Amino acid sequence: MDSEFESERPERPEAEVAAPPQIDPVPKLPPAKPRTAMLIVGVVLFVLLLAGGVTLLKRARDERVLAKETEKNSVPSVAVIHPKAEKPDQELVLPGSLQAYEESPIYARTNGYLVRWYKDIGSRVQQGELLAKIDTPEIDQELLQTRAARQQVEAQLELARTSDERWRSLRQTDSVSQQEADQQSSIYQQSKANLAAADANVRRLEQLESFKNVYAPFSGVLTKRNVDPGALINAGAGGRELFDIAKVDPLRVYVSVPQAYAQNIKIGMKAQVTLQEFPGQTFQGSVARTAEAIDMATRTLLTEVDVPNKERRLLPGSFGEVHFSVDSDANKVTVPINAMLFRAEGARVAVVGADGKVQLRPVSIGRDYGATLEILDGLSVDEQLIVNPSDSLEDGQQVRVVTPDQEGGQ
Repeated sequence: MDSEFESERPERPEAEVAAPPQIDPVPKLPPAKPRTAMLIVGVVLFVLLLAGGVTLLKRARDERVLAKETEKNSVPSVAVIHPKAEKPDQELVLPGSLQAYEESPIYARTNGYLVRWYKDIGSRVQQGELLAKIDTPEIDQELLQTRAARQQVEAQLELARTSDERWRSLRQTDSVSQQEADQQSSIYQQSKANLAAADANVRRLEQLESFKNVYAPFSGVLTKRNVDPGALINAGAGGRELFDIAKVDPLRVYVSVPQAYAQNIKIGMKAQVTLQEFPGQTFQGSVARTAEAIDMATRTLLTEVDVPNKERRLLPGSFGEVHFSVDSDANKVTVPINAMLFRAEGARVAVVGADGKVQLRPVSIGRDYGATLEILDGLSVDEQLIVNPSDSLEDGQQVRVVTPDQEGGQ
């Protein structure tokens, strides 16, 4: 049947039969020469290495820029000024505190009750003048008892003396033994010692009783009175203070002289004291003594100036200024108050060194002008001083100095 079916198909001419597609062969290129191939590979590798190097350099540069920017931001910026030079003064003016030449609290020496006081505050008293009277009933009774006991001891002494003489006479006739005579003599000596002790006790109580009268220890002015009649008085410093007395002629004026001027202060040199409540007036005084040593905490020399005060115009406890005539060649500078650091170890200033690092330098302060301070030691005019230093600044810390133009631009 297949043959029949095939015989029934119409026959196509050979021309109409589709020819298979033709594929062009790959053109054959001549093989590259070995030297040219290596050159091409080398160029490609060089380009790749160059691109990688450029990328690494760019990344390193970016890292350096970032590190510099970070470091720049981490270093604090500070504004600096230069200290101003000050002309040497021919006169040294320092604050001083006026104190009484002698001042003492007065306490009772015996227990009792205050009967009366005779002098009040502001009273001028002379040495030995009666100030108050104290009632001492306990001391009075004890004194009477002690005197009675003394009389008993005195009677016993008289009996012992008589017995000693009698036994001595009996011993001469061998009526008593030597031991018995010695015993009577010992009793007599003991009675004498008992009488001496009783006398001492009586004197002690008599002195205590004499303290019921309170007297002025020296001439001066009463500055305090702390008791009233009827108040209970206890003896000693543990009790209540009765009075305060002060000797106000002359007055002591204590001054702390900076170390830079210490060599100019001589005992006996003249000084003038001025007070705000006496404008245009000066009170003459002289240097009485100095501490002869520099205080390590303040670097100053404690100096005492004695000022006569016969008219009682100057009051103890007042504040004044002491003027010294000195010729000092000390190199002094002034700095604004906002350039100072006041710490537990003392006054400091923050100086920027040539390496850009902070130096916390101790300074000696002279006069206070309000907005500025006089620096006597520790600074020179060519140094850079940080203004408004932070409390967190540390010695050796790196900082960046900013000029006013840079600070305004930021």
